[in-house]
Amino acid sequence: MVYRRRIVDEVLDELFPHISAISLEGAKGVGKTATASQRVSSTLSLTDPAVREVAAADFDHVTRAPRPVLVDEWQLVPEVWDRVRKAVDDGAPGGSFLLAGSADVPAGARIHSGAGRIVRVAMRPLSFSERAVSMPTVSLAALLNGDVAAPEGTTDVGLERYVDEILRSGFPGIRDLPELPRQVQLDSYLARVVEHELPESGVMVRRPAALRSWLAAYGAATATDASYTAILDAATAGEVNKPARQTVAGYRDHLSRLFILDPVEPWVPAFAPLKRLTRSPKHHLVDPALAARLMGLEAPALLSGAARPRAVRTATASWLGALFESLVTQSVRVYADAARARIGHLRSRDTDREIDLIIERADHTVLAAEIKLSASIDDKDVRHLHWIKRELGDRVVDRIVINTGPAAYRRPDGIAVVPLALLGP
Repeated sequence: MVYRRRIVDEVLDELFPHISAISLEGAKGVGKTATASQRVSSTLSLTDPAVREVAAADFDHVTRAPRPVLVDEWQLVPEVWDRVRKAVDDGAPGGSFLLAGSADVPAGARIHSGAGRIVRVAMRPLSFSERAVSMPTVSLAALLNGDVAAPEGTTDVGLERYVDEILRSGFPGIRDLPELPRQVQLDSYLARVVEHELPESGVMVRRPAALRSWLAAYGAATATDASYTAILDAATAGEVNKPARQTVAGYRDHLSRLFILDPVEPWVPAFAPLKRLTRSPKHHLVDPALAARLMGLEAPALLSGAARPRAVRTATASWLGALFESLVTQSVRVYADAARARIGHLRSRDTDREIDLIIERADHTVLAAEIKLSASIDDKDVRHLHWIKRELGDRVVDRIVINTGPAAYRRPDGIAVVPLALLGP
């Protein structure tokens, strides 16, 4: 099979020749092994019981392998991390070790942080531009630099195709399957997380059904900053004996370690006058297709509006709007990582101000982005973008609305409108 280059390849190409050890991290199935394999001479897959047994008996086994070496699913033998770190301290040259992991270190494992020795690089499911649906014409990195005077480009990608991409998922090994096998694989993915991945990480799941219910409620909260109490109440509606808050916090922590939860943290501006901002994260799963499967949502119901919000969602929100926002967020994360920027969301405590995504560079300049499930944009859709410009002035290098329309352009008020299909790294 011909390898399809990913955006993270550009990051690895730039870093790996000069960095002794890189940890490529992300949920199972995002393509870490395939990507890492492109730049190594040998591979030690710790999913193989025989290889894992040798590595567990002789931690230095990984440092003696021909370099560059990929240690796949390193977290299954956590001591490997410290051996690689020691090899870096001993002078291993750039491009020596790639560690691919679909979980952070198991609970209770005692290893060195690796700070300054092992560089962490995130990998997520395929962004929209990586899915080869259309050719992007507007670069997020260029927007961040203030270099896009006149966004341009057209696309024939419409609402039905966006819905198809939401349900198809960004997992390379799943998205090209026919509809029924794809749904079965996504269901199996979720079941494996609950029944196998967590136990393999050292987590005892006493009530798998309760964990599954909580995960479904979390999926129902996609693109909201609903409280964890509200999510628990939705997961246990009608139950008298609810899980303890400590138990639920454990669910959240463990699923985050597996990179299944991928919330957008609140943006807390440095050196800015903004006050009374919420500190609650906005909830997202690693792939919106998982949220759709958890809620049993399919294309006809999403397109007709028959799938109505419930549980932790507001009466006016739509499932499709939430899932589209999650798809956009997933893609923007990938582009922002490549541009060495971080993302957050902004929401005032009195909810009168809200901006879906704030993409911030190291110099604290920002790109403010709203996400709209609409082909056209009116003045009401951009009012918060005008507000943040008034508040932060030149720190806002650009403002953008990401929508489902046919063309990229800049409004007379200076705000860029870019369909998701035309946005790239």
